[in-house]
Amino acid sequence: MHLARIESKANTQLHGSRPLRSVARFVSRSGVRSIARFALVAAASASLVGCGNTYRPVVTAINPVGPAGQPFKYAVALSTTGPTTPGLATIVDFSGDTVLITAKIGVDPYYLVLDGPGNTGYTLNRDTTVNSFDISPSLLSSEVTQTTLLAGANPVSIFPQGTNTYIAEPGRNQVATLQGSPPVLKQEFPVTNPIYVVGVTNSPRVYVIGSDNAGNGQVSPFETVNNNPDGTVIPVGKSPVYGVMSGDGRRAYILNKGDGTVSVINAQTNQLDVLPTGKTNPIAVGTAPLWADFAPTRNELIVANAGNGTTPGSVSIISIPLCSATSLPGNPNCDATNPVDANGFGTVLATVPVGVNPQMVGVLQDGTRAYVINQADSTVSVINLNTNTVTAVIPVPETVHPNYIAVTTGTPTGKVYVTSPESSNMTVIRTDTDSVSTIIPLQGKGVSVRMTKP
Repeated sequence: MHLARIESKANTQLHGSRPLRSVARFVSRSGVRSIARFALVAAASASLVGCGNTYRPVVTAINPVGPAGQPFKYAVALSTTGPTTPGLATIVDFSGDTVLITAKIGVDPYYLVLDGPGNTGYTLNRDTTVNSFDISPSLLSSEVTQTTLLAGANPVSIFPQGTNTYIAEPGRNQVATLQGSPPVLKQEFPVTNPIYVVGVTNSPRVYVIGSDNAGNGQVSPFETVNNNPDGTVIPVGKSPVYGVMSGDGRRAYILNKGDGTVSVINAQTNQLDVLPTGKTNPIAVGTAPLWADFAPTRNELIVANAGNGTTPGSVSIISIPLCSATSLPGNPNCDATNPVDANGFGTVLATVPVGVNPQMVGVLQDGTRAYVINQADSTVSVINLNTNTVTAVIPVPETVHPNYIAVTTGTPTGKVYVTSPESSNMTVIRTDTDSVSTIIPLQGKGVSVRMTKP
């Protein structure tokens, strides 16, 4: 394991002056006033006398003033060393692609998520435990906390939201809610075949994605204030697998892998969204949608469609603007506190072919490009979001059959991190050249990677 410790010390010493020698001359007619005036002049002169009677002014050093330090940004990679041994959490410095620390976590970890601010990481492990740890370059294995779930939980995802942490447990047909630090199991709520929890930090509610035994999707809202389900069930498409919520918490998007659609939930009305005239909910996309990310500056949702696994998959680009001052003429009933969809909401702007069996998509938050990992091809497709075309295909042979991607902007370049369950190497791609810049060893097979900042 790699441990990083940096210490610095600085000492400053000042040289003092010699004592004042007595001086006596004469007394003028001014009497006491002249004596006082002379004493002041003598004191001023004596202050110029230093070691060796040489004038040595005291100089106070002024630290150079430069630009403010950049906030720290880390890539957090999760890897496994085997089915019965502890896994590893590796923290990598974004600016230098340097491994800062590697800490042991639970046995054979398989899921990683960071909280909204990017301060804490959470893992699910094969020994039915949950780990939580601070994202810090000085993280020690002894500082990783652990919580044990109930027997038979078979957890598949974890979502921290404020004071609550939600875990989907299909093995028990429950959603577990944990609280505190370290997280402590507080209660469970019944949900049929739960698979994922959708939400954002400070949203009034989160949505638990599940399906009945026939694969019909259903979403259960949980109120985050009282940490309880509200009793309603929202129907969505077939076999939902994933979802995302907009940063303002007003819309949730559910990816239905079984029927190639995306269902839109209005989180303010807590119902399926009523799309503009001519648009249907759910929105038809490509075959087997399974991951999505936002291009917030473009008001677009970027959806990765796995396809059939043997022919090229695709990426669907959906327009999702809400009404605003610029769209009021087309939306006369727009309410700023509960905005309706702007004209064009739900339009599939493009369907872009990518590689075989795409698994994930990550979007640069400046809205310029999307990056898609193609598992069967061991490649990354680069999509220009201005033209909605693939502009590069980047081989990642050191990270064969990639399964996870994390994308971030930066100066002078953003970066893309790629992991694979078949490789102990993590590939790093520069976004200014769209080429591989380095390979980072993880000491275990890659599970996933997350960024602390977009």
